[in-house]
Amino acid sequence: MTLHPILAALRKHKAGVVLIALQIALTLAIVCNAVFIIGQRIERVNRPTGLDESNLFLVTQQWVGAPGEDVAGGVDKLDAMQLEDLAALRQLPDVVSVAPVNSLPLLDSSWNGAIASKPGDAQIRGKSVTRTTYYFSDDELLPTLGLRLVAGRAFNAGDVQHQGFRDQRDPDIAILTKALAEKLFPEGAVGKAVYLNGSDKPVTVVGVVERMQVPYAGGGDEVAWNSTLIPARLDANFSRYAVRTKPGRLDEVMRAVTPALYKVNPMRVLDDDSVRSFTDIRATAYRADLGMAILMGVVCLILLCVTAAGIVGLTSFWVGQRHRQIGVRRALGARKIDILRYFQIENLLIAGSGVVIGVLLAVGLNQWLMSHYEMTRIPVLYVLTGVLAMLAIGQAAVFVPARRASNVAPVVATRAV
Repeated sequence: MTLHPILAALRKHKAGVVLIALQIALTLAIVCNAVFIIGQRIERVNRPTGLDESNLFLVTQQWVGAPGEDVAGGVDKLDAMQLEDLAALRQLPDVVSVAPVNSLPLLDSSWNGAIASKPGDAQIRGKSVTRTTYYFSDDELLPTLGLRLVAGRAFNAGDVQHQGFRDQRDPDIAILTKALAEKLFPEGAVGKAVYLNGSDKPVTVVGVVERMQVPYAGGGDEVAWNSTLIPARLDANFSRYAVRTKPGRLDEVMRAVTPALYKVNPMRVLDDDSVRSFTDIRATAYRADLGMAILMGVVCLILLCVTAAGIVGLTSFWVGQRHRQIGVRRALGARKIDILRYFQIENLLIAGSGVVIGVLLAVGLNQWLMSHYEMTRIPVLYVLTGVLAMLAIGQAAVFVPARRASNVAPVVATRAV
């Protein structure tokens, strides 16, 4: 079969050819970038936090009538109240460990700053300074969150201090995440001094944990695990406690927390959202990402269905118009497979021109997204997969009307004219 008859037929139907080719091009450009965005969202949702997320929940409570930090002895009284809460929670049945925390990964409540390997420099530049999130807790933090220590040591009870929420003093020691430690000290961080927020006071790195994600879900991989752990209980008019339970006892312990804390001190506020499992925290943090992925997936499906329907409709229309030509060809000896192949090749030419334009549009759209939003360059694999998918959809869509055309009997076609 030569291409000349096919090209000649397509020249007689320029409007339909152009419309289908443009539809394929636009679908390819949009779907490639949409699938790429969906892939990024799914990758973000599945990003590990570094925590053992099972059997873990968070308690957030607000004191009523508690002394302020600015009054004499206020911080000490707040710390005593917090220690009472910790003792009560640790005595609950099926509780494995409890740690006071200022935040958790994905909680969207963070204390951020700069950390440097040189004193007196808080500007984020070069490899000596980078952004970090501070987590304040005590010696129970690592077992409670299930963090894995890969170098050095964990905090002990003697390391833990307490300080007011507005107190900006620097600690003596800290634990870094592996990602942060390697940025500052590629040769090894344990025993080295770091400097927080442009301070001249050295803070000794005593340990390195494998991973601990920052509280905000939207951070890129370059800062997602830049966490610094500080051995201090923060005292304020509210407090947070991370609680690890025995396997399978999470729900029972969560129900027992509120009455236990009210028994210790009723002058507090605990509402329905005060006790949350980490599973719920993760679901809330990534709700927008999952929603966008689902929405874009639906849009892609609709575009593909509309494109396939357009190909089916146009081919069916052409089959009706070419009844006589099909009958003549069949009368001259053309087989069913020849008629079927004719329409398949014709569609392949239209789809081929469409995907060439679509590749250019896909790359252009990706460049626009990169310049206006936090997008990365689309991998070639996504575009190539999109090209193959569009060609396959075109061939599948044209098969039914092409098969119907191949089944036209020569005598029926000639008498119908």
